[in-house]
Amino acid sequence: MSFLIDGLQYANWSEKIFRQMREGGVDAVHVTITYHEMFRETVLVIEKWNRWFEQYPDLIFQGRTAADVQLARDTGRTAIFFGSQNPSCIEDDIGLVEVLHTLGLRFMQLTYNNQSLLASGCYEDEDTGLTRMGRAVVSEMNRVGLVVDMSHSGERSTFEAIEHSTRPIAITHANPASWHAALRNKSDALLRALGQSGGFLGLSTYPHHLKDGSACTLQSWCDMAALAVDLVGPGNVGIGTDLCQDQPDSIVEWMRVGRWTKTIDYGEGSADNPGFPPMPAWFHDNRDLAAIRGGLRAAGLDEATTDGVMGTNWHAFFDKSFGAQAARAGQTRRAAE
Repeated sequence: MSFLIDGLQYANWSEKIFRQMREGGVDAVHVTITYHEMFRETVLVIEKWNRWFEQYPDLIFQGRTAADVQLARDTGRTAIFFGSQNPSCIEDDIGLVEVLHTLGLRFMQLTYNNQSLLASGCYEDEDTGLTRMGRAVVSEMNRVGLVVDMSHSGERSTFEAIEHSTRPIAITHANPASWHAALRNKSDALLRALGQSGGFLGLSTYPHHLKDGSACTLQSWCDMAALAVDLVGPGNVGIGTDLCQDQPDSIVEWMRVGRWTKTIDYGEGSADNPGFPPMPAWFHDNRDLAAIRGGLRAAGLDEATTDGVMGTNWHAFFDKSFGAQAARAGQTRRAAE
């Protein structure tokens, strides 16, 4: 039986959701712990997670390495891996990259829709690519084992992240733009480059990224997954649902507006429907995740490729991504001296 891993969720966490993870047999979830929060605010969120780990030790625990996915399977729990959807948590201090990795952060987006100190977001009119700080931070993320996530970044910035990073990057929650045109979805050329570099694509179930939106069928989504496998490669695709279960609509405002504007930014929504869109009928919570398997087989994926998309590929990516990068020989000699 393959691992069952979701590469991105931002739910309104509760015992109910943790129990649904177990009912669904979900081995691991990459959870967003921060959007626009600064470093100290991010630490407060980690404190909240620490309390949940203490309260529900039979359901969840903090994941730090790929081995924790197997531990979760063996002990009937779900491993929780921390991620950030914005670099606000490192403020303007490259030293906080290592500090946050030590605290358990394993993914960090270089942008969230807007221009950041590191790169250009997918909603900017002009994508100027990685900044000087962006290149330095990517190198530091490579060193410590913090995955570069370009889900909300512009095309040029993402290409440059692929080129500059010495370790494979991830796009944890997006889909091919050739299937559905959305600012966050990625071009075929970019997805081919991602796959050729060993990078990873997590496929989103968020309605704004789906053909036909909330009415998207499971088979349509799985046919899209088969397209993604062709573009990125069978070993480089997984699921990153972008599930925002039980979140109030006020959270969408925080995600899109943060502190950067005084007006409402509707982002991927519209002025007529500014809140969270209804999820497709076939995916409401973690209990629905395993059922995607049947759709992938019906879309023509063989058993091994289906196993990979359901979680085995994420597990292999974790294994090569979360550890510190080996020091160069010269650095090792200098340290010894």
